[in-house]
Amino acid sequence: MARRNWTREETILAMDLYTRIPFSQIGKNNQEIIQLSHIINRTPDALALKMANLAHYDPELQERKVSGMSHTSKLDRIIYDEYSNNIEELSFTAQSILADMQHTSVDILLSELQLYDIPAGVDKDYQAKIRIGQYFFRMSVLMSYGNACCVTGLRNKELLVASHIKPWRVSDEKTERTNPSNGLCLNAMHDKAFDRGLITIDKDFHIINSRYLEEAVMDENTRQWFDYYNGKEIVLPDKFLPGKEFIEYHNDVIFQGA
Repeated sequence: MARRNWTREETILAMDLYTRIPFSQIGKNNQEIIQLSHIINRTPDALALKMANLAHYDPELQERKVSGMSHTSKLDRIIYDEYSNNIEELSFTAQSILADMQHTSVDILLSELQLYDIPAGVDKDYQAKIRIGQYFFRMSVLMSYGNACCVTGLRNKELLVASHIKPWRVSDEKTERTNPSNGLCLNAMHDKAFDRGLITIDKDFHIINSRYLEEAVMDENTRQWFDYYNGKEIVLPDKFLPGKEFIEYHNDVIFQGA
């Protein structure tokens, strides 16, 4: 059988899945890889290898001396460079490709997002892209932290938040808003404290409590709970390490002071 070259659409789908699977779990037995391989008519082994090719360009993995596969194609580099900092566009494009391949619509494919409820008179594609981007931002961030709070280790998804380090409202919509490196997986309490600048993390990923948190009225058990984590290093993610530029923004603009 003649070897079939990877298309741009297939490579985009591989890149999209790469953002949602820990590097250590990329393999032919992964169920998400198996499912996508059936859709694109590739073997799970071939799809896993393509994702490892894309990992070759991941600067975080390079820094950790994990280089992925070295036999990459020009298209791999093009797709990685085009979408690595724009998860919103990647997710929207990938879901559109998947819908076409399966002869359905994105509305049906992602029915839980209720895209059909977008009001008339607005740019539906733009609003759909935002919802899809936020949805997959959460998936990517939680995946990176093993579906556990990076402060406490809490693993109940209903109590976890994909918290922006640099707030969504002031982030660049192409390179920052849905960039998983601009996210932390936090429990709901620490998420709210982080969002309000009552805690932050420093460049070495240690938690710092604000003096305003120290002065807040609370029962002794809650105070001890916050104090216990003050100064401790967060649990670092499998990929998408918190970006230093995002941390600096939170330290300088959001944090209310030590």
